[in-house]
Amino acid sequence: MLRRILVLLSCLALAAVGLTVGGASTGTAPAAAAPKCADVHVLFARGTVEAAPPLGLTGIAFQNSLRNRLRGKTVRVEAVQYAASSDFREKLKFAESFVKGVEYAQRRMTSIAATCPDTKIVLGGYSQGAALAGYAISSQIKVPQKYSQYRAYLPKPLSADVAKHVAAVVEFAPPSKRFIREAGAPAITPQAAYRGKTARYCMQGDTICNGAPLGGPNALHLLYSVNGMTDQAAGYVARRV
Repeated sequence: MLRRILVLLSCLALAAVGLTVGGASTGTAPAAAAPKCADVHVLFARGTVEAAPPLGLTGIAFQNSLRNRLRGKTVRVEAVQYAASSDFREKLKFAESFVKGVEYAQRRMTSIAATCPDTKIVLGGYSQGAALAGYAISSQIKVPQKYSQYRAYLPKPLSADVAKHVAAVVEFAPPSKRFIREAGAPAITPQAAYRGKTARYCMQGDTICNGAPLGGPNALHLLYSVNGMTDQAAGYVARRV
């Protein structure tokens, strides 16, 4: 049964999402030397095989901009631990790694909210990682009735109590609704509590996020670490924390 639900969840692969150049190492976030509870705790999911794991180039650029804007506050940045794989032919492994990433982000958000109630949580991601962030804050993921017996294996919605601890969600190059629909993936439907605190950044002409038909990324999709949008997002977050 688990294998069958993973086949279903392979639609979450979004096969053309975030095919960025660079190394495929996933790595793990280094141990933080900061106090137990930071003023701001960022969870960031990199794009598919994005260079400079575990945060990726986009996450690093966002981190640097945010730290510059929040001088005097403690800022902890943590990578969402998932493979960010491009091995779409291995659908079972890919889907499993993606779902594990969604659930990792949800567990960490829940844990931080419980152990550090005064900490402002920021969730972010780029491309495949932006899709991951979107599913992490979604309402119940809907699947066709014929797959209803597998709903228990889908990521569950976050507890409503977590939302009040989340200051902002930032998504760079999130796959468009059309892209997700044509990929056969479940719709991303954020819980109401997150809709007013979520900012999406899509570069004009980026075919992953601009509503173009399903297809591979173009060169514009690779520029989020240098196009100024990470600084825009840092400004958005700084105003909310």
